[in-house]
Amino acid sequence: MIRVVLPAHLKNLAHVTGEVRLEVTGPAAGPVTQRLVLDTLEAQHPMLLGTIRDRHSGKRRAFVRFYACEEDLSNESPDAPLPERVVAGEEPFIILGAMAGG
Repeated sequence: MIRVVLPAHLKNLAHVTGEVRLEVTGPAAGPVTQRLVLDTLEAQHPMLLGTIRDRHSGKRRAFVRFYACEEDLSNESPDAPLPERVVAGEEPFIILGAMAGG
């Protein structure tokens, strides 16, 4: 069970409160990756399509960041395995909306 923390505006859009819990299994029991978690999240909450990643390229939106186990995973490959503590459900996969401006 993967625990996903969404920013408030995406929780409202997805009509969820608290953490989102996802049953995620990799293809042929392969590693659990950012791509797999986001694919599962968007499949269960289709209203989130295009809000976290570009619909066509699949790239992370510029002002969206990913964190887990006190690490910024935003620039990691979407196919890199997530930390074991996230896969075990001990730590959440956190999606944050970044802010810019002056």
